[in-house]
Amino acid sequence: MSVEKMETENQDPVQDPVAALSAERDQLAAEKAELQDRVLRAQAEFQNLKKRTERERLELFEYASMEAVRTLLPVLDDFERAMKTESADKEYVAGIELIYSRFYEALKKLGLEPLESAGKPFDPQIHHAVDMVETDEAPDHTVLDEFQRGYNFKGRLLRPAMVKVAVQPASK
Repeated sequence: MSVEKMETENQDPVQDPVAALSAERDQLAAEKAELQDRVLRAQAEFQNLKKRTERERLELFEYASMEAVRTLLPVLDDFERAMKTESADKEYVAGIELIYSRFYEALKKLGLEPLESAGKPFDPQIHHAVDMVETDEAPDHTVLDEFQRGYNFKGRLLRPAMVKVAVQPASK
């Protein structure tokens, strides 16, 4: 008989159940740790979802009026054109200016921010070049004139400015 076989036969019967219980305990502890890890991950995913949903909800509320303001911009442009038109009736001009200023201030309170373009370097992110003029009067790629004003809405580009841009004349 081999030594190993003798040791196995001579083992105390009490130690086999202890070893079995110990192995079962270790297995249950591993399962518990795995389940705790899964619960923690699920809680973390839920918290991330909750934060993302809240952030998207706040952003939706903050920028909900953006489309409404965008649809009102042509009216603002029409008022600006009306104010540039000569009129003999001073009361009419004063009325147009009053309506324009009230309308413009209301849009500014909602978050409308005008872009200043004339004399600034051309930026394709905020300008739409409608005309390019060769000239030595201004630096290359400088906005000479603004055909239609551009606007931001709470820091985001709402409408790019339509501009005339200076370019250096080609060498002959």
